[in-house]
Amino acid sequence: QVQLVESGGGSVQAGGSLRLSCAASGRTLSIGAMGWFRRAPGKEREFVALVRWSGGSTYYADSVKGRFTISRDYAENTVYLQMNSLKPEDTAVYYCAADSRLGYISTRGNEYDYWGQGTQVIVSS
Repeated sequence: QVQLVESGGGSVQAGGSLRLSCAASGRTLSIGAMGWFRRAPGKEREFVALVRWSGGSTYYADSVKGRFTISRDYAENTVYLQMNSLKPEDTAVYYCAADSRLGYISTRGNEYDYWGQGTQVIVSS
């Protein structure tokens, strides 16, 4: 089992920045990739970014490319999502997730095995 705890959400004006953190505990050696997803009010959950746990390669949704940066601290078992140039449409509950399949990455949330509780991000215009 892997436990994930997010932190760092909050309210910010458009153009501002926030950094989300996701601390993993438990069987972290079984993690193949970590992802961030979000769910805006009235919308379906969508992929934001992912990082391969070993190696650190990254992948982003087009909507956040160039504004968001995902990174991981392998020693601390923590993944970060640095969000810059935030827009009102980034308002959502953000979730981190862990995929236990080694050597495989996915942008589909239903392929992730473990989820955090979510952290709210509100961007006002």
